[in-house]
Amino acid sequence: MNEEKVKILVVDKAEGDFTTLEAVLSPLGYEVILACDESEALAKVKQKSLNVILLGVDAAKGDDYKIVRQLKTDEASKGIPVVMITSRDEMEERLKALDAGVDDFLSKPLDEAELRARINSLLKVKAFNDQAGRYQEELETAVTKRTQEFSKALEKIKVASLDTVYRLSRAAEYKDEDTGAHVERMSHYSSAIARGMGLDEEFIEKILWAAPMHDIGKIGIPDRVLQKPGKLDADEWTIMKTHTEIGGEILKDASADFIILAADIAISHHEKWDGSGYPGGLKGGDIPLAGRIVALADVFDALTSERPYKTAFPLEKAMGIIKEGQGSHFDSDVVDAFMAIEDEIVAELNFWKFMSSDPASEDSDLSNLFG
Repeated sequence: MNEEKVKILVVDKAEGDFTTLEAVLSPLGYEVILACDESEALAKVKQKSLNVILLGVDAAKGDDYKIVRQLKTDEASKGIPVVMITSRDEMEERLKALDAGVDDFLSKPLDEAELRARINSLLKVKAFNDQAGRYQEELETAVTKRTQEFSKALEKIKVASLDTVYRLSRAAEYKDEDTGAHVERMSHYSSAIARGMGLDEEFIEKILWAAPMHDIGKIGIPDRVLQKPGKLDADEWTIMKTHTEIGGEILKDASADFIILAADIAISHHEKWDGSGYPGGLKGGDIPLAGRIVALADVFDALTSERPYKTAFPLEKAMGIIKEGQGSHFDSDVVDAFMAIEDEIVAELNFWKFMSSDPASEDSDLSNLFG
């Protein structure tokens, strides 16, 4: 196989010099490509795989070395060595040429041995630059691939971690009423509401992870209270309400951001906008935002779920109860966001196949829904 010829672009406005340069270069085994101005030179750079560019001083200096700057900024030519051929020896002009991007100089009259030596030297520079460019591309490709692999691995870890959060959160409610996938549903409702409120993606993801732990404190409630089939008396109700503080105590002082958020949720998700909730009787904006969001998501899931003491409420009735609680039980902004994403909420309900066709009894004890 014949070795591909070295391609040299000669750019010069003095047409007579073309013949001279071609006559010198061709016998040396180089393929000579000619251009007389900037536009023709740039066009041929794009068409040919060039190794060296020889630039007549008149072609460069006449426009303050603009052609050199173009060659050194254009993606197709910036790595090609540029040699200026000049009969002048003014230091000031050479400095301007170097500043513009010229790599080397050749003086007229050309010496064949020097020409060959300079070109061979620049070909080595070009080969090094090409190799460095290929290495950079390979490095960037490898980094991109590793980043994608890392992202996939991280996503698998996140999925596994979220699954663990769900399972441990369900363990806390295992002896409570038959809640099934309650912690998963209400965490998705919570993240959907957060997205509907225009909150950032970091918060939306954190609340998805944190919301399942809202009732983690029920693990500390005695079975005689947690599993009582009937209505709780005043003392039992006082004990039941402590699950918020127990949850906050379990989750406090965590290092992970989402568990810190879960601690806020655990202790505040039974607070009410008008200050009538527990455990702190917090009011309005004093209630953590995550707690306000989870409060609505938790109640909505309770309303639309079947429990031992009630059938699932129809969607219309559940939405009506949420709307009635706007400004008293729930933050108005949270309710507005929830109502605005009703289609998404309904899709989530359908996904879990949780809606019941049977109307709820009008005398269902709603007090158990909000404990």
